[in-house]
Amino acid sequence: MNIEIKNGRVICPKNAIDRSISLYVADGRIAGLGEAPAGFVAEQTIDATGCVVSPGLIDLGARLNSIEAELAAAVAGGVTSVVVPPDADPPLDEPELADRLVHRGAEIGKARVLPLGALTLGLKGERLAELAGLKKAGCVAFSQANRTIVDTEALLRAMEYAATFGFAIWLQPQDHWLARNGIAHEGEVASRLGLAGIPVAAETIAIATIVQLVRDTGCRVHLTRISSAAGMALIQRARHDGLPVTCDVGVHHLLLTENDIGFFNPHARFCPPLRAQSDREALSAAAAAGLAAICSDHTPVGADDKLLPFGEAKPGATGLEVLLPLTLKWAEAEKVDLPGALARITSAPAEVLGLTSGQLAVGAVADICIFDPEATWQPTPEALKSRGKNSPWTGYMMTGKVSHTLVGGRLVYPA
Repeated sequence: MNIEIKNGRVICPKNAIDRSISLYVADGRIAGLGEAPAGFVAEQTIDATGCVVSPGLIDLGARLNSIEAELAAAVAGGVTSVVVPPDADPPLDEPELADRLVHRGAEIGKARVLPLGALTLGLKGERLAELAGLKKAGCVAFSQANRTIVDTEALLRAMEYAATFGFAIWLQPQDHWLARNGIAHEGEVASRLGLAGIPVAAETIAIATIVQLVRDTGCRVHLTRISSAAGMALIQRARHDGLPVTCDVGVHHLLLTENDIGFFNPHARFCPPLRAQSDREALSAAAAAGLAAICSDHTPVGADDKLLPFGEAKPGATGLEVLLPLTLKWAEAEKVDLPGALARITSAPAEVLGLTSGQLAVGAVADICIFDPEATWQPTPEALKSRGKNSPWTGYMMTGKVSHTLVGGRLVYPA
């Protein structure tokens, strides 16, 4: 379908575009910026007056417990591609499982599904999964989700194998022994509430180990959900040394701290845990400087699992539908301009994945998000399309609301 998007503020961080022009879509790709291509006849026109037209958001971490509902939530939040961790039930450790997930996502026809294959069988951290087969089935990289490989030799062999074939490995850095019994950041709040703590050292020890193995193997590694200032400093040093290491930060960790646990608020339980104010500030500075991409860390949890006491409640929060407004909220607080904020959730994730998407350019795939940066709304359970209604932001006023989402030139939201 030929679509004309007119009167909008077109922003493409990757190509340094920020101006009010029309955008033309034909055959699933962007056919023109500013001027219509020869012979173009619009079959549909979208008036984007007062709105921003940006590349579709790319989320580096979203669990799809109910694939139809979560993909609907994705496009409602302007997310056109979602990276799915392998800790499903069963884990994505066989090519057939990954292939089924990719095809199911294509059948639903909402956001693109980019699965991470399990690095080891059953995510047990022992024997390698069938990485080559998983890659052919559509896996973009290999991961343990938030589970650790306790045996460092097994991790070394996995990274050697991945480096040989040019595969990327995604790891959430957390030392098994230091984190196994903890549920909150080891600090003043955990001590006052009597909660078992997870020290920052659990993250830094894991990062130091992984970085040294990267030096030895040359394996490309993406470190997920960084939570501490000390951890980010280690990554910055590794990148300064030219190592192929990238990272992301969950958007909740840019805005919340351990103090938001309040009086045992189960909606403030995350993995890794919310940390101190100084850690939040360091993560924010790293994201603003372009060192880290931002993701939703979308983890839909059933209502009953969040009614339990803090220590028994499942960690995580819904994030797909609030990724954009929370990123805008963070940008306003940190005085990051709109193109810079959008870069963290469009072009930066695309670079991590090695994709050519995340941009608006003639010939590029027409994955597009149109949103009103001034519109306000509340993420109430009734308003959220995700099956997971669990969020520390329930009832808060959000600024920035998606009006249209296009995936491959198809208007998928509103449907």
